[in-house]
Amino acid sequence: MLIYFSLFQICLIVVAVVYLGVNAPFLLKVEAFSGSLGDSPLISVCVPARNEERDIEACLTSLLSQDYPRFEVIVVDDNSTDRTPEIIKGLQKRFPKLTAIQGASLPSDWYGKPFALHQASQKAQGDLLLFTDADPVFGPKALSTAAYLFQKHQLDMLTLLPGAEFGSFWERTVQPVIFAFIAALTRFRKVNNPKSDAAMGVGAFIMARREVYDRVGGHQSLKQTILEDIGMAHLLKQAGAKIMIADGRNIYSIRMYHSLKEIWIGWRKNVFLAMKKSTFKTFYYIFWILGFLVTPWLVVAVHLWMDSPPMWQGLALAGLAMVWISQATLCYELRLKQRNALLFPLGALVMVAIMINSMIHVLFRGQAEWRGRTYKQPER
Repeated sequence: MLIYFSLFQICLIVVAVVYLGVNAPFLLKVEAFSGSLGDSPLISVCVPARNEERDIEACLTSLLSQDYPRFEVIVVDDNSTDRTPEIIKGLQKRFPKLTAIQGASLPSDWYGKPFALHQASQKAQGDLLLFTDADPVFGPKALSTAAYLFQKHQLDMLTLLPGAEFGSFWERTVQPVIFAFIAALTRFRKVNNPKSDAAMGVGAFIMARREVYDRVGGHQSLKQTILEDIGMAHLLKQAGAKIMIADGRNIYSIRMYHSLKEIWIGWRKNVFLAMKKSTFKTFYYIFWILGFLVTPWLVVAVHLWMDSPPMWQGLALAGLAMVWISQATLCYELRLKQRNALLFPLGALVMVAIMINSMIHVLFRGQAEWRGRTYKQPER
């Protein structure tokens, strides 16, 4: 039985490594643009902010310090109960390009973030709209680079993966596994192919052409959507828009969560929805996560403990070596020390637990929770 399991394990690892190796090269890595733009359309940056006192100042300051010649930043205070409004008011005194909106009370038929972004879009004057969050930090050439990519590739929507910042033990343990999982599920070639219906949006950076955004109904078409970033990408792609996903780590970064509790609650709200509320898909991906990150270690341990013939020990170790090389490559890409890969099996177990917890919340409790709000029967 162990021999058959070992053969199955090595086949699984080879399939996963080949898939990752084929998919990754299709992700364009963006470098900060330092040339001269032929055109500089007005860019309206739309920022939703609900209880963001920890990160809002760094985020807005970085946005308001862009070298791009024509832009405005619109921040919507989504009825915060912390110091967020005070911080925004202080920044308004320093930066004339900052427009602050006191968010209206959340209507019963809207979710929080789509409604905040809808309010920002109504105020925006730009030909290009950048929808982001309140916690990324942007390099000074972020807008110039995005505008350049829009012109070069004749885009209607651009979404950029951020550079990742890690602090605590649990961030370095769980977040890399989740980020790698998201990247693995994203078929970069298909997303960037206008002939494919594949689409992907990263909520921290979605730039869209205003005309196309209005044509699909904007965020009003995503009133009750928790995954509004992916929803927007699908709306635009279905309308014939040319979209592109790229690696934007060189122009902006984000530290999403600071503790295991934040990681758990943050991902629990949407990971099962990302599986389209499919228990089959959820357990299918759990199988791959455990099969690639956890069981290779167990197979090696069992072979060594049972003193299996050298051929089988070598096969198990070869499989583990392939996994380790993949993990070390991920650490390099995320600017983590390679020994951090030793934490990934634990991170995989935590991620699986979050996926199951998310499934239970949506299927059995019929709700998703975020920023002090509970959304009943979320669909996506």
